[in-house]
Amino acid sequence: MNKFEQLGLSESLLKAVADLGFENPSEVQEKAIPLLLEKDIDMVALAQTGTGKTAAFGFPVIQKIDANNRNTQALILSPTRELCLQITNEIKNYAKYEKGINVVAVYGGASITDQARDIKRGAQIIVATPGRMQDMINRGLVNISQINYCILDEADEMLNMGFYEDIVNILSTTPDDKNTWLFSATMPAEVARIGKQFMKDPIEITVGTKNSGSSTVSHEFYLVNARDRYEALKRIADANPDIFSVIFCRTKRDTQAVAEKLVEDGYSAAALHGDLSQMQRDGVMKSFRGKQIQMLVATDVAARGIDVDSITHVINYQLPDEIETYNHRSGRTGRAGKLGTSIVIVTKSELRKISSIERTIKQKFEEKVIPSGIEICEIQLLHLATKIKDTEVDTEINNYLPAINSVLEDLSKEELIKKMVSVEFNRFIAYYKKNRDISTQSGGERRERDDRDGGAPRENNNNGATRYFVNIGSRDNFDWMSLKDYLKETLDLGRDDVFKVDVKEGFSFFNTDPEHTDKVMEVLNNVQLEGRRINVEISKNDGGGGRRDHNGRSSGGGGGFGGGRSSAPRREGSFAPRREGSGGGGFRSDRNSSAPREGGFRSDRNASSSSSAPRREGGSSERPARRSESFGDAPRPRRPRRD
Repeated sequence: MNKFEQLGLSESLLKAVADLGFENPSEVQEKAIPLLLEKDIDMVALAQTGTGKTAAFGFPVIQKIDANNRNTQALILSPTRELCLQITNEIKNYAKYEKGINVVAVYGGASITDQARDIKRGAQIIVATPGRMQDMINRGLVNISQINYCILDEADEMLNMGFYEDIVNILSTTPDDKNTWLFSATMPAEVARIGKQFMKDPIEITVGTKNSGSSTVSHEFYLVNARDRYEALKRIADANPDIFSVIFCRTKRDTQAVAEKLVEDGYSAAALHGDLSQMQRDGVMKSFRGKQIQMLVATDVAARGIDVDSITHVINYQLPDEIETYNHRSGRTGRAGKLGTSIVIVTKSELRKISSIERTIKQKFEEKVIPSGIEICEIQLLHLATKIKDTEVDTEINNYLPAINSVLEDLSKEELIKKMVSVEFNRFIAYYKKNRDISTQSGGERRERDDRDGGAPRENNNNGATRYFVNIGSRDNFDWMSLKDYLKETLDLGRDDVFKVDVKEGFSFFNTDPEHTDKVMEVLNNVQLEGRRINVEISKNDGGGGRRDHNGRSSGGGGGFGGGRSSAPRREGSFAPRREGSGGGGFRSDRNSSAPREGGFRSDRNASSSSSAPRREGGSSERPARRSESFGDAPRPRRPRRD
């Protein structure tokens, strides 16, 4: 029996649920839907981004409105046009078997006349951004004086963007006896004020701990010198070959600059910020959802409508001013039950911010060392080998095999493998051999030692530790913590005996002290995981730093990444076809590149792309208005609203 059936949903909604492939409701859905269906109440629901809030209010509002009445009965307010459109599409999918229900999206950047005409034809549900909704009310183009339900989605984000006055004005034109449902990831003072002013004895439900981070997201930070921030970003990307990420910058200018540098260095990247036209934004998001773009560089405002379940990493290229903004950023990954990683690139002057975030999200950060060049080479080559192994062979290749065999017939199997892998290895090793080390440790300024390295301080450091390669990873539903627990349990080792666990998609690395080497090799090579044999081998690199001592210092690590863009290696480029045409915000540069990156695409410099969008010198800051918790004490003026 589908668990959605136990929530009280109608048959038509359950049919839509089945079509969408939903099997088990999320926690916020399980708590909110029965309450909202059972009685007419006001509700405050606190849940992280990506926990299924749209369905939590979408199903009840569809079931409770009168499809035979064409007047507007429900208003849903959301912070951005992207989120507005996303909610509209999801509501339409939920209501696909409900005859006569019309949903209209109202947002800036589109024709207000067309939107008014769609509403006049009959729209029981309006999904709107506050700015455009207020504009339509002022022009007399919409009537919400008789609505029964008002839903505020991502309420803290709307207020953070400067929409407080608009929301107050909009709610003031609605009936006093309506039901108000407020959904938010955090509860700052302004959200509480809205609830107190416009809600009557609201029922509050909380998923997890109030203002806490998601349990499906792990948090890491890399300490670097300020001048090495961009080089660290590239190396983090190279150490994660399957990265599909959002990179956050604080200003539009930085966002554009970082995206352009990444594209020039051969990465499939694009910028998303407020200076782009709606057409450019749509093009960027289409390419990102299609995974033509692996690294989306965005401002906080522009990224608020992003809802892509498969994002593997959120990278904070620069930390935001407010802790709550970090919480929203990290919520872009680890969605729909999947595991995700939130990474922060910090300098020594910013370390105190990490502790502030930890206290708020009630989760610990793990301090990591920038990967060495040798470690990146190994990761890339193992990823390449795994990809080759998993590649499905098209029978059309048979037509070309005789000619290929003729060229390669003098090579033995071993020679062929060496030459094939060297296509990648030669470029990477040549690049990293001649570049300096950029890794930095926090020492006693940060913490004694993080849990991933074992927990309690140890006198010995990385010298002599054995590092292993194992053929299980995130595709087997492991993150570093669960893999560490699995290894300790399987090997019957103590908490401190397994450390430096680094999980990739199809493989992982970990360390033990040398006295456990025989046991690791003997036990793990005779274990099967869900019918697949585990294979463990001793790795050639030392893990890029190993354990930290009681002062947080780390020995080992090496290789550097500080060369010019012209010599940067391209990942997996030799095996990926070029993609012609615009990527809606990113482009491939052929300068200094002997091979394209996988997933890359290129266009002429004059082609339409976000890189051609106007760049304002000293671009306007994307910092949000001051919130209830921040890193600084000085008040800041409220930033002008956008929708």
